[in-house]
Amino acid sequence: MRSIFLPAFLTILAAAAVARAQAQAPAVEPAGKPAADAESASSSAGSALLLRLDGPIGPATSHYITRGIERAREESHAVVILQMDTPGGLDTAMRDIVKAILASPVPVISFVAPNGARGASAGGYILYASHVAAMAPATNMGSMTPVSIGGQEPSPRERPTPPGVDEPKDRQKEDQKDAPDDSGADPPPAVPGTAMERKVVNDAVAYVRGLAELRGRNADWAERAVRDGVNVQASEALKQNIIDVVASDVPDLLAKIDGRAVKLATGEHKLATRNLMVQTLEPDWRTQVLMVLTNPTVAYGLLLIGIYGLLFEGYNPGAVLPGVAGVICLLLALFAFQILPVNYAGLALIAVGVGLVIAEAFVPSFGTLGLGGVIAFVIGSIMLFDTDVPGFGIALPVIGGIATAAALALVGAVWLFNRARLRPVVTGAEQIVGSFGVAETSIDGTGTVRLGGEIWNARASAPIAAGQRVRITKMEGLLLHVEPA
Repeated sequence: MRSIFLPAFLTILAAAAVARAQAQAPAVEPAGKPAADAESASSSAGSALLLRLDGPIGPATSHYITRGIERAREESHAVVILQMDTPGGLDTAMRDIVKAILASPVPVISFVAPNGARGASAGGYILYASHVAAMAPATNMGSMTPVSIGGQEPSPRERPTPPGVDEPKDRQKEDQKDAPDDSGADPPPAVPGTAMERKVVNDAVAYVRGLAELRGRNADWAERAVRDGVNVQASEALKQNIIDVVASDVPDLLAKIDGRAVKLATGEHKLATRNLMVQTLEPDWRTQVLMVLTNPTVAYGLLLIGIYGLLFEGYNPGAVLPGVAGVICLLLALFAFQILPVNYAGLALIAVGVGLVIAEAFVPSFGTLGLGGVIAFVIGSIMLFDTDVPGFGIALPVIGGIATAAALALVGAVWLFNRARLRPVVTGAEQIVGSFGVAETSIDGTGTVRLGGEIWNARASAPIAAGQRVRITKMEGLLLHVEPA
């Protein structure tokens, strides 16, 4: 085992040395660096930072956007453009993005684009929170009613009547009362049936109305979008004061909002956006991996795999694989649903990974525990260490070195276990049967033989002379059955 761990240990030391050298290198500033920084800040002030929000909104997406807004502040960009095409996402992740927008000293422009895109559900709240809300032609937004992850049962008032069953009279009266009349007035909003539904919807209504009043946008339509799930397309949204501008693309957007006054956390600010250079901040590979894992559909699948994996392990103790897969998938699902913060989820996965690799040395799982441990360690390391935060990044060679060391230890342990399993038995009756000895006395029926320095009583079916070599064919207690070799 020492031959396995020594190269791995040296690999870890080398990787750590490289990472330390990389971390310390920027500390030495060459001559003229302040001038270069000033030039960079000057170019950033004349640029817009473009962030892309494509797909569902989750913790990885909110981290990417909040870090992008923070980066725009650090690099003194003129504005942040959040180009979105989203069906919605998690409420917690959406609120993190909204908080970052409200606290941003850099104007944030949310832009539903390109043509055919949508800013549905959580995307509508982000539009209302932004300093400037814009849409491209042939786009839509709305459907802001909060629903549960697994779908939502119809409330008692909204359940359809089964075929062949007459509706209750009070139900008919309610339907007649709620039916639209010919006066042209909007129908009264539907009231959710359960107390929990009412609490969630009313909370969302108050939240979006507050955002609308802050930005001076149509609060009544926002409430309808929450209560009734209504949608609106770009030109109609502009007419109803839901958005501020309709633009065909980003250059057209920057030209149309030039000179507009917006209200920042630091006070009123006048936009100067015409002819701004646009810099795009793409998600790094870590964020892209976490975006896949935190997709609501994938997260729901991970949650089911985690629960059923642990159940199968409980029903069949020692199966190992369902338990290992269940623990890893359950931790990933808890992170995806933002039940566990990224730091705790990553730390838990690293701890599980280390524990599984150690357990492989004591439990004969033929590599299942160790392989699961390496996977958990790598995923946890990716989640735990944020390379965007100065001072908290970690070089990939360090993660790779430790993972390689664990993999080598796993391969070595499995090889040693397999070699020990295939090695012939050296003790007990299994070792004696088939071995060879020497007749101590002549054997005509019964006698004695010498085997490994010991004298045994023996029985033979044929006469054997003293000193003749014999082979043990059977063992009954302390009596050996032998035959001439």
